[in-house]
Amino acid sequence: MADETGKPQVTYPGVYVQEVPGGSKPIPGVDTDPCAPAIQLIVKAAAFAAHKHRDQRRKDEAASPYINHPLGLAQILIGEGGVSDPVVLAAALLHDTLEDTETTYDELVEEFGVAIADIVREVTDDKDLPKADRKRLQIEHAPHISERAKLVKMADKISNIRDVADNGPASWPLARRQEYFDWAAAVVAGLGNPNERLSIAFAKAMAARPK
Repeated sequence: MADETGKPQVTYPGVYVQEVPGGSKPIPGVDTDPCAPAIQLIVKAAAFAAHKHRDQRRKDEAASPYINHPLGLAQILIGEGGVSDPVVLAAALLHDTLEDTETTYDELVEEFGVAIADIVREVTDDKDLPKADRKRLQIEHAPHISERAKLVKMADKISNIRDVADNGPASWPLARRQEYFDWAAAVVAGLGNPNERLSIAFAKAMAARPK
C-alpha cells in the first residue's frame, strides 16, 4: 500500500494504519514509514497512559505511582512471555484507561485504532456493577475474550498477585489476600494457555499465596 507520494505505508491492521470508512488513515503521532520501529507505538501508548493516570496511586503502603502497574504489564509480556506484538503491548499499557480514568473507547480508537481499543475494552470491568458481580463476570468472560486480550489479562493477574504477596494494601487481612489469589487463579484457569511462559510465571507467582 502506498500514499500519494508513492511511499509505502505499514499495513498492520490497527497498528500504524487504522481502517476508516472509505479507506484508512495513519494513527496520529506514529510514523508510517515501514522502517519505523514498533517502539513508536508503544512509547505513544506509555505516554498516553502516564498522562491519564498522572494523579493516581496504587494501594500499596508506599502509594506508588499508578503508571508503574501498566509499565509492569508490558515488562512481564516482553521479558517473561516473549511477547513482541506491538498491539498487545500497547493494549497492556492502556488496559486500565477505560476503567480507571475518563478515557473513552472512541478516544482510544482515534488515537490507537480499533484493534487496540477493542482489546482494552475486552479487559475492562463495568464499574457501574457491584464489585462481586465484576469479579464473577471476569471468571465467566475469560474463556471468550480474544487471544490478544488473554495475554493482557494473564499479565495483569501475574502483576497483581505479585503485588498482593509482596506489597499489597496494608489494610488487607490474610483472608482477603488469600481470597484474591484464589479468584485470580479462577480467572486465569478460564484463559486456557495463551502463552506457555506466562502460564509458568503465573504458577510461580501463585506459589507465594499467603498462608
